[in-house]
Amino acid sequence: MRALLKPILIPELGIVAFKPGSQLYPYFHRGRMLLENEPERMAGYPSGAIPAARQPLAEDPALQAVFADPRVIQRAGGINGLESWLKRESGCQWTHSEYHAESMTTLRHESGVIRLCWHCDNELRDHTTEALAAIAMANCAQYVIQAARTTLGFDDTHALTLPELCWWLAYNGLGDAIPESAARQLLRMPPVVVRSVTRESETAPTRGPSEIVQETAKKVLALRIDPETPESYMLRPKRRRWENEKYTRWVKAQTCACCNQPADDPHHIIGHGQGGMGTKAHDLFVIPLCRAHHDELHRDPVAFEAKYGSQLTLLFRFIDHALAIGVLA
Repeated sequence: MRALLKPILIPELGIVAFKPGSQLYPYFHRGRMLLENEPERMAGYPSGAIPAARQPLAEDPALQAVFADPRVIQRAGGINGLESWLKRESGCQWTHSEYHAESMTTLRHESGVIRLCWHCDNELRDHTTEALAAIAMANCAQYVIQAARTTLGFDDTHALTLPELCWWLAYNGLGDAIPESAARQLLRMPPVVVRSVTRESETAPTRGPSEIVQETAKKVLALRIDPETPESYMLRPKRRRWENEKYTRWVKAQTCACCNQPADDPHHIIGHGQGGMGTKAHDLFVIPLCRAHHDELHRDPVAFEAKYGSQLTLLFRFIDHALAIGVLA
């Protein structure tokens, strides 16, 4: 649960009070709460619980085959995980019935699952309709998006983007599941223009976008080429740091991740388990920063991330950019 609440300061008593409303009371019985400043992007939100972000990818017809792919569902947690995920919420998903029982169950339909009350489950168990298929597909899409978003470190207020979904698929060895249209959009390739009459001399053989994405995904996975290193058999292995001066030199030549001005330094991520004594981040975990923003980050990392976003988010976006243009291969 995340919420926007206006604090009431009582300096004389050294107390800060909040008025969350009765609907949020159960969350305050769990113990300590995490407090953070309001991000600029939420300035227009009303006080109260922050609603989950709408996921446009779930409604994209070009991605329906991805969300229905059994391999993708399996990687997201499997069909049993989908059933458990649906049972976390209440309410029958079949709204066309005038009567609903209180008890809920799940019904597997084609490649997905639907949450139904016992009454609707008895009525629809042997039915196959487009309406039921649409509900099952929507559940699969939301389930896969939730799994990808969680893996990438985003909460439910983040709308998953196409590059993020494709990165999650490629990372899990499912690059071939990315459809041609999505791969073309991801690589920013122009749409295919089909002519009624084409000369043979005008035909130029080119690689398809899906093929390019799959080759890139294989190269990314090729970074893990030695799963049985000597250190992997040690109880307390010595940490080996990955260094690549050529890559950091390229990073330095890019624009600042905060202001889009020419960068001065390749900043290695600090905090988040990186940057301590003997734990300097690998050269892969760097973002371009101008000198002013680099100094600002090292002065106060917490204030920097509250203003510009998490270093991990900035790093993910930059690595995504480096992969998309073929710098990392």
